[in-house]
Amino acid sequence: MSILEKVKFIKNISIFLIMFILTVIALILLIWHRVFITVEAGEAGVLFKRWSGTVIDRVYSEGFWIIFPWDKLTRYNLRIQEIKHDFAVLSKQGLTIDIKISIRFRPDSNMVSILHQKIGPNYITSVVIPEVEAVIRRFFGQFNDEEIYTSKKAILEKIINDSREELSDKFIILDDLIVRKIEFPKTVQDSIQSKITQYHKFKEYEYRIEREKLEAERKVIEANGIDKYKRIISKDLTDNYLRWKGIEATNNLAISDNSKVVIIGAGKDGLPLILNPDTK
Repeated sequence: MSILEKVKFIKNISIFLIMFILTVIALILLIWHRVFITVEAGEAGVLFKRWSGTVIDRVYSEGFWIIFPWDKLTRYNLRIQEIKHDFAVLSKQGLTIDIKISIRFRPDSNMVSILHQKIGPNYITSVVIPEVEAVIRRFFGQFNDEEIYTSKKAILEKIINDSREELSDKFIILDDLIVRKIEFPKTVQDSIQSKITQYHKFKEYEYRIEREKLEAERKVIEANGIDKYKRIISKDLTDNYLRWKGIEATNNLAISDNSKVVIIGAGKDGLPLILNPDTK
């Protein structure tokens, strides 16, 4: 082999090696995201093996993982998430009510592999929203307009409890359900508010009437007591008793340091007359 042929051979080998290395690098870059997987904080991973299916007895925790390129590791957010949803429901009377809610939820970390196998990553739109909406529609359909308007808190508690049970069966934990707004048609809302106002006015009138009745009874009892007291006292108020009390009072006045009295003769019923010489 001549020197020229050797140079040409070495050149071809170099080109082949360069092309091979570039191909390997391109292949690695192409499959990098399928082989080297990072499960971020607050996440969990579920592995699907192409030849055996979903691995349900293991959940991949936070960290760096290496898998075969023909397998797939799906990550799930385990933190509390919130979605807002607006929709309309019908009351028992057929009234259309606009509702705005906020749903706070998170996947069950112990059941995330089953969630992936049975429902999949789109569980929010396929389970969370439909289940909560179905519970709300069912409950609102049991009450008339006024009951919904005046018993929002009690109805909401029942909705939360039922929604929590429904989502729990789908491997999802409901942390809270917030009804941001319940909007009735204006005419219906004005009518309900008018009824409530009239009811409270009626209760106020009842209270006033009852109060006046009690006050009247109190005055009758007081008057009877005063009358009874007068009858008892009048039996003991004899003339001699009154004269004695008058003499006693006059004597106490006479010995007082601040008293300046002149007693002249006797007044009516034999009581002394008491004069104040300083009086002009």
